[in-house]
Amino acid sequence: MTGALGKYVTAFVDAVDRELAGLSGKQHRHECTVEAGDLVSAILAGDKRLTTSELEAWLDDIGPHLTPPVLISPQQLRQSDLITGKSVWVDTPSTMFDLLAKADARDGARRANTYYDLALKLAHAAAALDLVPSPDEIAAIDRFRTTLLHTMDAAGVPRPGQPAATATGGPAAAAAPELELPPERPVEEILAELDALIGLDHVKTEVRRLTSLLRVQRLRAEHDLPVIETSRHLVFVGNPGTGKTTVARLLSQLYRSLDVVTKGHLVETDRADLVAGFVGQTAIKTQAVLVSSLGGTLLIDEAYALARGGENDFGREAIDTLVKFMEDHRSDLAVVVAGYPTEMGELIASNPGLESRFARTLEFPDYTTDELVAIFELISDKQQYHLTEAAKVHLAEVIAAEPRGRGFGNARFTRNVFEQGVSMQAMRLTDFEVPTRDQLTSLEAEDIAPV
Repeated sequence: MTGALGKYVTAFVDAVDRELAGLSGKQHRHECTVEAGDLVSAILAGDKRLTTSELEAWLDDIGPHLTPPVLISPQQLRQSDLITGKSVWVDTPSTMFDLLAKADARDGARRANTYYDLALKLAHAAAALDLVPSPDEIAAIDRFRTTLLHTMDAAGVPRPGQPAATATGGPAAAAAPELELPPERPVEEILAELDALIGLDHVKTEVRRLTSLLRVQRLRAEHDLPVIETSRHLVFVGNPGTGKTTVARLLSQLYRSLDVVTKGHLVETDRADLVAGFVGQTAIKTQAVLVSSLGGTLLIDEAYALARGGENDFGREAIDTLVKFMEDHRSDLAVVVAGYPTEMGELIASNPGLESRFARTLEFPDYTTDELVAIFELISDKQQYHLTEAAKVHLAEVIAAEPRGRGFGNARFTRNVFEQGVSMQAMRLTDFEVPTRDQLTSLEAEDIAPV
């Protein structure tokens, strides 16, 4: 196969056929080719618009290899239901993938991971056939990925990026920042960590879609096809403790793995690090922070504070310096600005350069009571504490009673409740001469109180 999809179809068919042959003892190339054709058709049908380049690619790399071969014109293909009839294929696991997942559950292999990896590469290649992948095609890829992951979860096999021992584990905690960058991580491993975060469903979806779009653009560049520049600069809006920094860290790693930036580190800063108190010093101070973030991602927390001091405030100088640096180093820097929704809107509107560079906003909602209870349990498990059933019920009551107005601490509030609970438990255990292990690790309802 030599068309735009050829090597991706071949790689998928060859690898999945080997996995199936290992189970059945015979070849399944025909079934694998049909599977590849169904996947490509579903992605192309995602936006209900079939371009000539998409039709020609399907006829070059799918049609001739089916049984019987499909040898028709692009116009005839457009009028048939060979592609348009497959739009919902991505929403249900295929018999082939379900079989591989169940076989993995039986013998501990990772055949489903092989299918997953090559199928997503083929899906991204299909979306890359057009100069600009449509949002509906990107959404179809995300739905397909979700279908595969849910199937693997149901079978009890590890997702890509997960070691077998933690395949059914709970939500992942954010890793502490390191002074030296660790080895580059596979994209699917980073996405698996993103998926494991508690809540943030809309944010996860948007990050996955941006990842797919960047993957498609990279594939087009590899084929010397025109690429529309995709902005990697983002606005994060939400209350404190809603996961903005955690997601920014994962995003910086994704950018590194996708070759969007060269290093992939995250630099966290705020107004105090950027703005000086004397004329001429702010540009120097801001420049130093920007240079340190080059090759990675810069997260400016409470960024709206840069525009809150009026026309004569040095924060305006920091904004001007930031805009110029982003333009001069547009190929090796990502900037995330974060803060409250209304104030962030005012910041972006304060400078035309910011408006043109920050085209995407991600909203981080307050966590629900159930999500905050789960975060509390995540924190306590890490420190080898656990809630009694009565304490869990009381914790939910304490969280629900906390006002959810502007500035609600979310995960920070929950951590404060935990730390106070540990102190309360320690005081309670002074009545015991030699507390048991269970007493030392149990948090009772009386240990949980508002902070």
